[in-house]
Amino acid sequence: MSLTNATPLEVARAARIGSRQLAVLSTQERNAALAAIHDALAQGKDEVLAANAKDLESANKAAEGGTLSASLVKRLDLGKLGKYEDMLQGILDVKELEDPINKTTARTLLDDDLTLSRITCPIGVLLIIFEARPEVIANISALAIKSGNAAILKGGRESSNSFAAIASIISKALASTAVPSDCLQLVQTHNVIADLLKQDTYIDLCIPRGGNKLVRYVKDTTTIPVLGHADGICCTYLCADYPADKATKIIIDAKTSYPAGCNSTEQLLVDTAALTTTLPTVAQALLQKGVSLRCDPASFTGLKANLDQHSANLLQEAGASDFDTEFLDYTLAIKTVPSLTDAITHINTHSSHHTDAILTLDSAAANAFLSAIDSSSVYWNTSTRMADGQRYGFGTEVGISTNKIHSRGPVGLEGLTIYKWVLVGDAQVSAEYGAGGRKWKHEVLADEGFARSEEEREVLRKFRAGKQ
Repeated sequence: MSLTNATPLEVARAARIGSRQLAVLSTQERNAALAAIHDALAQGKDEVLAANAKDLESANKAAEGGTLSASLVKRLDLGKLGKYEDMLQGILDVKELEDPINKTTARTLLDDDLTLSRITCPIGVLLIIFEARPEVIANISALAIKSGNAAILKGGRESSNSFAAIASIISKALASTAVPSDCLQLVQTHNVIADLLKQDTYIDLCIPRGGNKLVRYVKDTTTIPVLGHADGICCTYLCADYPADKATKIIIDAKTSYPAGCNSTEQLLVDTAALTTTLPTVAQALLQKGVSLRCDPASFTGLKANLDQHSANLLQEAGASDFDTEFLDYTLAIKTVPSLTDAITHINTHSSHHTDAILTLDSAAANAFLSAIDSSSVYWNTSTRMADGQRYGFGTEVGISTNKIHSRGPVGLEGLTIYKWVLVGDAQVSAEYGAGGRKWKHEVLADEGFARSEEEREVLRKFRAGKQ
């Protein structure tokens, strides 16, 4: 990894060259680099956390002064909730995953001795712009190296010390590996995001990791394809038939385990029949956890009549904007819905299409919900907080995408690959086919993998060594 103050154009060009060198490294060489990064970060934990403490001190002062949000400060802390250990484990998990590139995903016999294959390959150069979240450097580095992509990383000023410490450790670790240093670059120069977003000749995909303002800015500014999501307005729909104890367990996790997370539930939709049965139990538990409940008229009235006086006094009346807000805090909007159809309509209209859940024992209702909800992740009887690349078995993630093309939901290795078409023939040409000419066979072939000959492997070895 290079800590650089080079111009955006120089950074992008270097990353492009590095991406092509990285793409032809063997699985073993890329895995060795991941092992080196893991070991170095494990040994450098104290150094990183000391740098992170400096960032936290400055960030807390900024939050007190109103210039930095509290949710951003929470995302900045590397020392809490086992976040550093999760970061390290994510690198190992990625290392153990199957190599995502050079995999044959389809083969077709077009004609005798004319075979078409679809083979996975890296996207190329990734630009990751992020706020807080210093663990993103390790996450992205692991996923980029494993998938054969170069990555340019630009972080916010609020975590500059953490970024510099992590990047320095990764840079030293990679020096003894086959991975070229230019394929991972941490840009330290201030005020360069606008210029980086203009480098569409060299950068293939932009992934913004941050709040709505950052993501909207990136989407509105660049012609580079953007992968990600602007908001995390996640909804949970509670049906009257679902047991109160299980509902409470799930909703407490979805709202309180990490309120600043983009997969935290922000809205609770409640079946009318559950207003005086299940909802009071759930609401009482939420209030005890310090969650502010902003209720629509029906839920406000129902809870007022079924909670003790102290708890009832804590209830708030919801405004219209509450059902289009990502709170990122101990705040939950509650809305009453008379039917499954109304719940689906509300979620498809007001959620951010990130992650939405239904709690019910009715399989027909659940399957209708899972089919009709237009979100990147849709759940039945579990917490929206489950939306996470590590929990999905991806090792880690570059982010969560609500896009409708290429990749959706938590994005891991597969989401960082694309494919190329490889056609192998024996002097066939297009003019031979058509009216009165040769006929296409178009026979689907079994996947035999993409096996390179010894001659091909030797060419690649020379290329990697800089002799080709």
